[in-house]
Amino acid sequence: MPCGARLLAIELRLLCMSTVIESLERAQLRRLPEFQAGDRVRVHFQVIEGTRRRTQIFEGIVIKRQGHGVRETFTVRKQSFGVGVERTFPLHSPKIERIEIAARGDVRRAKLFYLRDRVGKRARVRERRSVGPEPMIERDLLHAPAPEAETEGSPSAEPAPEAPEAPVGQE
Repeated sequence: MPCGARLLAIELRLLCMSTVIESLERAQLRRLPEFQAGDRVRVHFQVIEGTRRRTQIFEGIVIKRQGHGVRETFTVRKQSFGVGVERTFPLHSPKIERIEIAARGDVRRAKLFYLRDRVGKRARVRERRSVGPEPMIERDLLHAPAPEAETEGSPSAEPAPEAPEAPVGQE
């Protein structure tokens, strides 16, 4: 086998593997509200304690978003009893039930690490005023799995009969 043909075979194999990985990752993407650094969010996530499963809410300011695709994460910071607490969440994790946006922040940076050095009122982020109502986004898969093809003999393949409409004004 010539050297060029061997390289071509290796490239084809890698290309095939990357498309398989991309399709698996695409199946795990979820619909999310748009938020950025500076926004105050409430993250509802599942906590498993022994055999019990409950939802815990972590509310704070998003100080950074990083990565892309399935590997994207965001970090939320809050003050708890005078101590700063940061938590990093995978954005597309199935353990996150819902992300609510409590307020939009008016910041000019993508990473707000300077908030770590501030305490009290100085650690606040100014709220953006000209923001309309937030659209509700259901947290389902971004790319829904394709429905399976139905056979022609199945009863659900026939269209449902439509009810006759009464003329307008007559009952």
